[in-house]
Amino acid sequence: MPLVAMRSPVFDAIVRKRRALPPLFVACLLGASASASASALDRFIDPADGMFDASSWLLDRKGFLPVPIVITEPAVGYGAGAALLFFRERLGDAAARAAETGHRTPPDVFGIGAFATENGTKGAAAGGQWTFLDDRYRYRGGVGDFTVKLDFYGVGDHLPIPVEKVGYTLKGLGSFQQGMIRLGEGDTFLGVRWIYLDLGTQLSVPESDAGLSPNQVVRRSSGLGVAIEHDSRDNIFTPNRGILAAADGTFYDPALGSSNRFETYRAHVFGYVPLARKWTLAMRTDARFARGDVPFYMLPYIDLRGIPAARFQDTNVAVLETELRYDVDERYSIVGFVGAGKAWGRDTFSDATTPVGGGAGFRYLIARRLGLYVGMDYAKSTVGDAIYIQVGSAWR
Repeated sequence: MPLVAMRSPVFDAIVRKRRALPPLFVACLLGASASASASALDRFIDPADGMFDASSWLLDRKGFLPVPIVITEPAVGYGAGAALLFFRERLGDAAARAAETGHRTPPDVFGIGAFATENGTKGAAAGGQWTFLDDRYRYRGGVGDFTVKLDFYGVGDHLPIPVEKVGYTLKGLGSFQQGMIRLGEGDTFLGVRWIYLDLGTQLSVPESDAGLSPNQVVRRSSGLGVAIEHDSRDNIFTPNRGILAAADGTFYDPALGSSNRFETYRAHVFGYVPLARKWTLAMRTDARFARGDVPFYMLPYIDLRGIPAARFQDTNVAVLETELRYDVDERYSIVGFVGAGKAWGRDTFSDATTPVGGGAGFRYLIARRLGLYVGMDYAKSTVGDAIYIQVGSAWR
């Protein structure tokens, strides 16, 4: 899971697309030597069907866990890294408590990690999440030091010079901190957040040639925000029914240490509907907005599989996506997905381009007792194609 979850193209390009391989892969690497005992390997065999399964490894273990990271985001290229996670309690104990209280409580986990990609993007982060007072309160957050190399295609996919894109590098620190409180006894949480970025910017051309004003290239962004979230999904990893609905707004101001005054907003709904015993339909709507003197790298962008991060940016973005999953048997599934998005503001909604992306993939139930699937997607869009390793849901 992500150690940092900032709502900006810069960190979404790395954190959102980063995928931590499940502990089974770690177990296979560690247990591949001839000295591995049969009893150790038995831990990864499900007695119910004799298939590879990481349920016991995940549910019955606490303490430190090494996890490899694979990055497949087209905007930064292929990359890899590693994380060291610490689980305060066994996931099995948390699951038992959830069955007793009726609340699905996320695990208390802390971690550190580092990564690098083929285009020179790299970074390190530390963070975690934990709950308090029988899951009445939740906290999640992290800090990181990053060097991010991306391409800027202009606001509304327009540049004032005759080139397709302008390269840029961001280097510096980022912090995300959020606390939430449960409203009543249901599945709705209200929270407050603080986001802080201290980033130096280097463009491959002068700012004016990229169509940017000095207010759009600033070093510090510091904002306070509010968020509300309702989660009725039957599974936080690979849902089969229910919805995740959330909205947030963050307000940046010089009084908080920000160079500029601006606002960012996001509202999204992920819905899951079982159509038949083996079919599950998932639907996603996602809208993001920005107002004020927004740094260009904080502008919303179209987030779809097959479209590089930050490829289409503007002050308003909306995305629709659907995914259909078919369970071939108790372990394997196949998925198909298609979506479209709009980024508008410089142009009107009707004049803005409509990038479309879609594709297919497969899933394997890697932890039956958790309902956790892993797999791979191939996506093709109107601007390219990409392969994504998926752990749990593809939507964040």
